[in-house]
Amino acid sequence: MLEVRDLIFAYPGQLRPWHFDFSVAPGTCLAIHGASGSGKSTLLNLLAGFLEPLSGDIRWQGESLVHRRPWQRPMTSVFQEHNLFEHLDVMTNIGLGLHPGLKLTAEQQLAITQGLQEVGLAGLGKRMPAELSGGQRQRVALLRAMLRSEPVLLLDEPLTGLDDEARQLMRKMLLKSKAAGSILILASHDEEDRSVLADNVWNL
Repeated sequence: MLEVRDLIFAYPGQLRPWHFDFSVAPGTCLAIHGASGSGKSTLLNLLAGFLEPLSGDIRWQGESLVHRRPWQRPMTSVFQEHNLFEHLDVMTNIGLGLHPGLKLTAEQQLAITQGLQEVGLAGLGKRMPAELSGGQRQRVALLRAMLRSEPVLLLDEPLTGLDDEARQLMRKMLLKSKAAGSILILASHDEEDRSVLADNVWNL
């Protein structure tokens, strides 16, 4: 269970702090909906550990995460900027998500190859990010996050820029991840994405 308890945050000069309080069970998706500036991305950054709250707690399986560094948290993130390493090819970008030293097992290498095929990017493993379209880059970032198999997946507009076919592929993969027990925290303006993926919607 992921629990957010009385989490308070405000940027310098912000008159009204944000207050977050909710819980999400394994195998479910919470969608966060709200206008720009309502705190969706801020919440994801707090969960990931990129921002520090003024007060409150984030708990996973009963243990506090507030004082853990981002890499110590059982989460992986996909943000709007894709966050790919521009000087590394697709296979290496994904492999770094599985092992920082790229010491991959044969099983992990096979998972990358099969994953690329599943998201419609078969044969593009040696391409550099600059050689991909925006939608292809987003698919690489999503695949890398899902193959890490962390129990909590933080998604900030993850399907933005994808055509209909790619969007359907990624929805299928996210539903598969959820069915395997992952928690999805989804910030999305897209009503159809929320309808397909989310078990609950929180309007900020």
